Amino acid sequence: MKLFSIKGPLLSPLWQFLHDSRAVGIVLIVCTVVSMIVANSAWGNSYIAFFTSLFDAEGGHHIEFYGLHLPNSWLLWINDGFMVVFFFLVGMEIKRELTTGELASLRKSLLPVLAAIGGMLVPALIYAIFNSTTDYHHGWGIPMATDIAFSLGVLSLLGSRVPLSLKIFLTALAIIDDLGAILTIAIFYTDELHTAYLLGGASVLALLLLLNFFKVKRIIFYIIPGLVLWYCVFNSGIHATIAGVLLAFCIPLQKISQLEHKLHDPVNFIIMPMFALANTAIIFPSDITAAFSHTVSYGIIAGLVLGKPLGIFGMSFLAVKLRVASLPAGTNWKQLWGVGMIAGIGFTMSIFIASLAFSEAEIQVVSIMSVILASAVASLTGFIFLRSLRPSVK
Repeated sequence: MKLFSIKGPLLSPLWQFLHDSRAVGIVLIVCTVVSMIVANSAWGNSYIAFFTSLFDAEGGHHIEFYGLHLPNSWLLWINDGFMVVFFFLVGMEIKRELTTGELASLRKSLLPVLAAIGGMLVPALIYAIFNSTTDYHHGWGIPMATDIAFSLGVLSLLGSRVPLSLKIFLTALAIIDDLGAILTIAIFYTDELHTAYLLGGASVLALLLLLNFFKVKRIIFYIIPGLVLWYCVFNSGIHATIAGVLLAFCIPLQKISQLEHKLHDPVNFIIMPMFALANTAIIFPSDITAAFSHTVSYGIIAGLVLGKPLGIFGMSFLAVKLRVASLPAGTNWKQLWGVGMIAGIGFTMSIFIASLAFSEAEIQVVSIMSVILASAVASLTGFIFLRSLRPSVK
């Protein structure tokens, strides 16, 4: 079995994921820049209002439509509706890696698992140091996340200077990181729970698990209950995107590769750009420097730029020295530190958590601007650092 063959059954979907990551990152950067330029132009108020204005001014988070309670603005539809498909794709990636990929065995998964844990805990701790005694302590989850598309996009620009094993390590780490972020959203960023919808969602999930148990292969039999699951989760108080992950774990393994190929382009070139356009539509304060002189910005920037490499490198170093894991083949400690720097690119998931952590528009602006600045610094410094190292010997 050619375990490291690019065309092999283990790595071919992963290779395709890596191959396309540069284009995804570029599209997201362009959408972010365009969104912020338009938001701060003469059309800014109309542009922002398009996303945030409620369909029903008295409906709050929900609008009633033929007896159904649905998202009440385009921003809510993007974040609570369309982004479910993004989380569905991430969930399938997690399931595939846990069953047949780089996380399938304890030996292969231990280093990225431990590194991801360190890369989540240290940034959260750094944020807490700045904000534990403030009203903004709830934002500790913001600097925990690593953006897969952006981080792999930066890594791909380095070509042969970065071995494939290191790209696989970063992918596995980012996948576990996403799982941690998903659990964080479900546990810590959920407000009021509605028992009836929770029970309804649990019943639908049980049905989906039965379909998987009896090896039902037709995807339509999963998608229709999946829509019901989304509706129940959306109205339960748990963030609706969790439904995408739950549905993904019920999809038959044999169908995951096919679905990933079908969803890759719509998710990465339609849904994620929409997310970037809607969630980075922020009006800069008159004194931009003031936005970066806030305890929230200190926590986010320090957490992503410093906390990520410190947590990833520190936990990896400890694991290797204790001989419970080993470095990826053909890599060294300097390269691992560089990857830790690039893992500080938070963007999509960090912005998403920021929108959940804070309800005040002013603090959301500070958070999003801090995430964007920190991600830019992490990508630039990580790229320069890895670029300065000697190319990997093949």
